[in-house]
Amino acid sequence: MTRTTQPNKQSTEQAALIKRVTSRSAAILRLAAEQVGGRPFPQIRLKQTFAAFQYRNYRLWFIGQLISLVGTWMQTTAQGYLVFQLTQSPIYLGYVGFATGVPSWLFMLYAGVIADRMPRRNLLLITQTTMLLLAFILAGLTFSNLVQPWHIILLALALGVATAFDAPARQSFVFEMVEREDMANAIALNSSMFNLATVVGPAIGGIIYALVGPAWCFTFNGLSFLGVITALSLMRLKPFVAPSRTTAALADLREGLRYIRSNSAIRTLIGAAAVISLFGLAYMTLIPAWAVTVLGGDETTNGWLQSARGLGALSGAMMIASLGRINYKGKLLTIGMLFFPGLLLLFAMTRWLPLSLLALVGAGWGFMVLFNMANTLIQTLVSDELRGRVVSVYTLSFFGLMPLGALLAGGVAEVIGEPLTITFSALISLGFAIFLWARVPELRRLE
Repeated sequence: MTRTTQPNKQSTEQAALIKRVTSRSAAILRLAAEQVGGRPFPQIRLKQTFAAFQYRNYRLWFIGQLISLVGTWMQTTAQGYLVFQLTQSPIYLGYVGFATGVPSWLFMLYAGVIADRMPRRNLLLITQTTMLLLAFILAGLTFSNLVQPWHIILLALALGVATAFDAPARQSFVFEMVEREDMANAIALNSSMFNLATVVGPAIGGIIYALVGPAWCFTFNGLSFLGVITALSLMRLKPFVAPSRTTAALADLREGLRYIRSNSAIRTLIGAAAVISLFGLAYMTLIPAWAVTVLGGDETTNGWLQSARGLGALSGAMMIASLGRINYKGKLLTIGMLFFPGLLLLFAMTRWLPLSLLALVGAGWGFMVLFNMANTLIQTLVSDELRGRVVSVYTLSFFGLMPLGALLAGGVAEVIGEPLTITFSALISLGFAIFLWARVPELRRLE
């Protein structure tokens, strides 16, 4: 059934509530920026921005991944809009997001063990080739006008399996391309690359969708995987050293979980990723519906909204890369955790496209600062022999809960609408950030 909304009419009570919350959130953000630490931030050093590019393997990785990610975001943008076009229901957007992430719960922890046991490049070649084939299958179904919502959900499930094995290997592969002292810079540049793709890919995808249809977006995505496959094949890596001891996979997994339980900083970082993934990222699922039912736009509007979020995240990642070998990671993490939901509240209350785009730029910046610092801290705190397993738990807490959050957001939006759904999601994320700021001050002191 098609759900109709009136995007320009909001009750006076709801508007007043959102304005009060936004005003108080702004005050909290200002206070946090003042009190989050006693020492000043280091100045941005532009010469440090691209420190990881001194490594040939990382240069290959960056170029290949950038090409692939542009194609991925073209497909993500086109797929979301196609699902909404076929169903006219936000809950189906939740179904697709849920299907993509379900395999993470089943396989990602085991994938972390595999990432510590075999050459990560080989594992990445397998997963990337699988994703290439899935993109071409979706393109073929769409070209032939046979595509149905259940096809997309099934292919999303298969893509989730590939992603479950790809993510731990990809996250921990950074350590094989750069030295430890440049890992923070490489992770920040990875985020910059990812978010440059979120700026370019959705905009191109929206235009191509409007001009020639979604099938070409899926086709370009399939071709784009050749970039990262070629890059991986050309790398010159140190010989892989297999683990000196062989134990059951379950025993290896238990060892990683024991390590996490014994390290309070890593436990807190993983918990923060879980809350943000479950509640804070709900707005990403609802952007195609928001473009149509709230802003009265079309597929091009959807592309611009996706790109605005990516532009903000790109600016956050580039800022972190420019700071060089910083010792204020916990401080930046806290600021990102407060700014992200604060700007998300602004997005929830606006109905004017330019202001919506500006709010998404701010939300994207806050999220990337938070995500980048959490990722960097975990990578630097964990011991080398446990990196794949610990990263798999962190990645599971992030990617594994995203589908549940997507399903929850789609179902709630079906009942109360997109604006209130995003408002409540932002409030929960902001409340959790304030709790950590007040009750876990040691988080701000992590370096």
